[in-house]
Amino acid sequence: MSENTNKNTSKAVCIEAHGGPEQLKLVDVTVGDPGPGEIRIRHKAIGLNYIDIYQRAGLYSLPMPLHLGMEASGVVEAVGAGVTHLQVGDRAAYASQPPGSYCELRVMPAKCVCKLPDAISFETGAAMMLKGITVQYLLSKTQPQGGLKAGDFVLFHAAAGGVGLIACQWAKAMGLQLIGTAGSDAKCVLAQQNGAAFAINYAKEDFVARVKEITGGAGVKVVYDSVGKDTFLKSLDCLRPFGLIANFGNASGKVEPLDLGLLASKGSLYTTRPTVFTHLATRESTQAMADELFEMVISGKVNVAIDQRFSLADVAEAHRSLEARKTTGCTILTL
Repeated sequence: MSENTNKNTSKAVCIEAHGGPEQLKLVDVTVGDPGPGEIRIRHKAIGLNYIDIYQRAGLYSLPMPLHLGMEASGVVEAVGAGVTHLQVGDRAAYASQPPGSYCELRVMPAKCVCKLPDAISFETGAAMMLKGITVQYLLSKTQPQGGLKAGDFVLFHAAAGGVGLIACQWAKAMGLQLIGTAGSDAKCVLAQQNGAAFAINYAKEDFVARVKEITGGAGVKVVYDSVGKDTFLKSLDCLRPFGLIANFGNASGKVEPLDLGLLASKGSLYTTRPTVFTHLATRESTQAMADELFEMVISGKVNVAIDQRFSLADVAEAHRSLEARKTTGCTILTL
């Protein structure tokens, strides 16, 4: 980053040690000019994601002090050398590393920042980037042997969350029969209202038995699992032979070490642990994924539900609600 010549003050959320929501502190920081390959962006809205909790709690350990947040939208204030896809005044949105979106203003790498179409609001842009691009790479790129075609069954855990509700709609647009799981009847209804063909309340039903019933004993081609420890092994029993389980999160804790022999005995299964940031590694791949997401939202095939709003100053309350599974859809921080 170049030496600061223009200094601005910004409110930002910082932690100095891993722990609970009480670690989140609102502090004043100085923000300077962008260096080569960077931009300065003034946020209009900020997205909240479960990865933020992993980083705060230490499941994903990062150097301290740490500024949290992985997605936001806003207006580009300054552009560093070598940045050609963005200009001062552009509406923009991103899902990006390094963390630091919980703030009013920041300097950051321009690579993963995309121009936000005028047809998409700042709030929607902030809510959808990480979750929507996650759904894009899962359904379009993380596919089982032979791919996915209309009519295929897929199982999606946490179907009433921010990623899940987008996935329900996206899967329906692809003609897939998505079976969603959630922890209450109300959340199951919400998943079906958003396109899930079936919904299972795992608090009341054995989701393995119910999946077998729905699929006539055949099982699903793929399980998309962001819950982790509590669901992973049972999810293997939901797969048809040569099926795939994609574990892309650990809301209940990390998946325990896996005996590969299980994959053999349960039908020559496949497993993968993808991350969104592998897919966002280049400017070209980021833009292509964002363009597909923008098209789905602008066309109306995907509606991004913002069900909770918290002020930046109330970020600890937002984290508590997300961890307690009290939220549905997307949650944003407002400025």
